[in-house]
Amino acid sequence: MPTYAAPLRDTRYVLDAVVGLDRYANLPGFENAGADMVEAVLTEGAKFCEEVLFPLNQSGDAEGCTRNADGSVTTPKGFKEAYKAFTDAGWPTLAAPAEHGGQALPHVVSTAFEEYLISANMGFAMYNQLALGAISAIMAKGSAEQQATWVPKMATGEWGGTMNLTEPHCGTDLGLIRTKAVPQDDGSYKITGTKIFISAGEQDLTENIVHLVLAKIAGAPDNVKGISLFIVPKILVEADGSLGARNAVSCGSIEEKMGIHANATCVMNYDGATGYLVGEANKGLAAMFIMMNAARLGVGLQGLAQGEIAYQNAVHYARERRQGRALTGPAEPDEKADPLFVHPDVRRMLMECKAGLEGARALCLWGALQVDLSHKAETEDERQRADDLISLLTPVIKGYVTDLGYECATKAQQVFGGHGYIRETGVEQYVRDARVSMIYEGANGIQAMDLVGRKLPRDGGRAIQRFFKLVGEEVEGGKADPATADFAERLEKANGELQKATMWLVQNAMNNPNNAGAAAYSYMTLTGIVALGLMWLKMARASAAAIAAAEGDKGFHEAKLVTARFFAERIMPDAGALRRKIEGGAESLMALPADAF
Repeated sequence: MPTYAAPLRDTRYVLDAVVGLDRYANLPGFENAGADMVEAVLTEGAKFCEEVLFPLNQSGDAEGCTRNADGSVTTPKGFKEAYKAFTDAGWPTLAAPAEHGGQALPHVVSTAFEEYLISANMGFAMYNQLALGAISAIMAKGSAEQQATWVPKMATGEWGGTMNLTEPHCGTDLGLIRTKAVPQDDGSYKITGTKIFISAGEQDLTENIVHLVLAKIAGAPDNVKGISLFIVPKILVEADGSLGARNAVSCGSIEEKMGIHANATCVMNYDGATGYLVGEANKGLAAMFIMMNAARLGVGLQGLAQGEIAYQNAVHYARERRQGRALTGPAEPDEKADPLFVHPDVRRMLMECKAGLEGARALCLWGALQVDLSHKAETEDERQRADDLISLLTPVIKGYVTDLGYECATKAQQVFGGHGYIRETGVEQYVRDARVSMIYEGANGIQAMDLVGRKLPRDGGRAIQRFFKLVGEEVEGGKADPATADFAERLEKANGELQKATMWLVQNAMNNPNNAGAAAYSYMTLTGIVALGLMWLKMARASAAAIAAAEGDKGFHEAKLVTARFFAERIMPDAGALRRKIEGGAESLMALPADAF
């Protein structure tokens, strides 16, 4: 049977060593995030996830969700009780706006808790995860009346939220959507169309579900410039805030999926359902992107979380399972075989996971801090700098970290050998659940194209230049300390490869756009390696300083330095190969006609 222990110690280390949470106590929301409060939130959150949600993970996957004859959906056994405990304890309110009943804690704190939530039970976590993005969109683009009507009960978890983009005939190309919105005399709209792949589209956990739906108003341009965003509730809300009649929206079916069985991924039918325009007509895509960007960061966190729980179980198995002898001779001569940990290739897989996941945790939490700073930093320049950095790195966190998480899940399965292919051990579920994170909220190839095609050239390349500067400053600090100088020099080289790749794109993508498309995935991966290298240098410097000052657990900090060295020696060298792939261009990639494949 699988196990899970929330990585509390590593989270607190990142919040101290990389994020530096205490440095922002003067900013709105951060004044409530003192060390004692954060400690309490993480400790109690870990306990809830380990004791309440994790025991439902395997059973929820095995049972799945059921669509009933009346179109309602029943979630797996135990989910309703767990969700009530979740909302009663106030977990959905962590980062929600104070004016609407939330605790208004920094996003970086709620992100730390969400990792535990997703590791413990990804299917369960998804019922609330998209509601957070819906709140962001309504708060940014909705009217004061809409915010007052919809946000408070979404913030408490009493009402759910979804994002409705995809239709049967179109995925990423949203200009093709056919869902229509017809204006009514009272200012509302009648929404008609079908949406697919809607996570938590129907469920029995909340009183109401607030669907955010993309549709085209009659007469609007029949492309992305004609898309509007609408609030379409499952149940209509009366003027006094009470629930009224059932809206004309229903779950047509539940998708039969490879993984995340405990979450109802629905086909949603809108048959003249009442909807309310959010923001300006024909400006819906910009409004939805607020929610999509929040969701993409959340999906990156899913990659980390599924990789983490798979890795934990692989480590436990490698300690207990005996197979063969160490290459250098029996490690435990009194036993018939040595533990798996003596074998270099097993260690290779586990060290790749350890270095990748600990770096990814730092990147996800540091990225969440940038989200906070983009809204709450003291000066406009600081807010713009944070916004530039997180805008640049959002597709990297979504794409690179979910690739990493899936790779760690499959490596964990490989450590288990044949037992990893058997349901009882639980690892095969983590592989299945991690796989979807590379696909939805914009497949990772789309993330790569977003990075290269949109984020890189925006504002004359200001964001990537700020990233290069940030890495350069950290490198200079690392080179000044003999304990971290080698790592810093290796990161400097990897950053140089990224700079050369960037220059190659500037020089070669304009005259042949296929060069950008051919390079995009390798460029995203290269950026991810440098971003994780930046996080590892921050951690290496912090741990080296702690050892020099004889502070904290010396063994913990020594392990950080060894893992940083492994990342530098075994992962960062890939930067050079990726740069050469990028410079290979598109010619051979695009040369064959389709019938030659």
